[in-house]
Amino acid sequence: MILVTGGTGLVGAHLLLYLIESENIGANKIRAIYRKLESIEKTKALFQLYSKSALFNAIEWVQADIIDIPSLEDAFIGIDYVYHSAALISFDPKDEETLRKTNIEGTANIVNFCLAKGVKKLCYISSTAALGDLAAHETSTTEETEWNPEKPHSDYAISKYGAEIEIWRGRQEGLDVVVVNPGVIIGPGFQDQGSGLLFQKVANGLPFYTLGIAAFVAVSDVVRITIQLMKSEIKNERFILIAQNIPFRDILNSISDALKVKRPTRHLKPSVMQIAWRVDWIISSILGRKRQLTRATATASYSKHIYSNEKIKRTLNTEFVDVHQYIEEISKL
Repeated sequence: MILVTGGTGLVGAHLLLYLIESENIGANKIRAIYRKLESIEKTKALFQLYSKSALFNAIEWVQADIIDIPSLEDAFIGIDYVYHSAALISFDPKDEETLRKTNIEGTANIVNFCLAKGVKKLCYISSTAALGDLAAHETSTTEETEWNPEKPHSDYAISKYGAEIEIWRGRQEGLDVVVVNPGVIIGPGFQDQGSGLLFQKVANGLPFYTLGIAAFVAVSDVVRITIQLMKSEIKNERFILIAQNIPFRDILNSISDALKVKRPTRHLKPSVMQIAWRVDWIISSILGRKRQLTRATATASYSKHIYSNEKIKRTLNTEFVDVHQYIEEISKL
C-alpha cells in the first residue's frame, strides 16, 4: 500500500491522481492523510477539474497530522511506500517556530514510522530552497552544491534543509530514500497557495514586475518523475526537478497572455523592493495582519539563481515540458 502525505496540497493531490491512474489499485491501494475534513474538498475539486471524479473514490483517507505521533499509527498500517509531500510554506518570520516543527519535526516523525514499520522506500518532496550556496567559481546550483551555514537563508529554506537531514538520517539507519528538489511549481487548482496565488494576482491586474530569475517546473513533471524514481531501483540520491530558469517578467507575461489580461508594465527595482518589505513590516505590525511581502520574498524577486537539471535528465533520459506552453494549457482547464 502507498501512503501520500500532503494529499490536500498541489503536489500531493496531483500525486494521488497520477498514482491512481498508473497503479493497479487492486494490488496497491492508495492512502492519504488529512488534518481537516474540508481540506479534502480541494483534492476532490482537482479531480473534477481534470474530469477524473470517478478516480477520487479510490483514495483511502485517514485523519492524521505529521506532528501528531499517535494519529500516524493508523496511517502507517500496511504501508510499503511513502510519498512525503506535506510541508508548511511560509516566508513570514513569525512562522519560524511552526516551520521548524512542521517541516523538520514532522519529517522526523515520518522517517521514524518508515523505519519502525519496515517501509520499503520513502520519497521526500523537498525544494530548491534546501540546496547549497554557489561558490565564487560556480555558475549553477547542482545536487552537489554545498550548503553554507554562514550565508543568509530564509526560515523556510532552513526548515527544508533540516528536513532533508532527517531523511538522510533515515538512510543511515537502513531506510531506502529518494529526494526531489523542485523549483517553483506551476499547476492548476489551489488558488489559495503557490502558483495559484500568482495567477490570481495577475488576473486581478498586477502592474509590477521584477527582473529576478527563478527555476520553474510543471507539477505534471514533478509527479511523473517522482513516481518514476520510486518505481525504479534508484535509491539514496537527490534530484533537482526544474524545467527552465526563467525571468519573473517572462513568467508574468506568459500568465497575462494566457489569461488575456494586460501585462505588468512597471519595473520595481531592488531598492524599491527593499523599501517595500520594510513598509509592509510596519503596516503588518500595526494592523496585526499576515505579511504580504517579506525580506526573503523581496530579495528572491530580484535574485538570479540558476539551477541545473542535467542529473535527472541524464539518469532517466527524460525531458521537461515547456513552462510557458504549460501555463497556456492549464489556463484552459
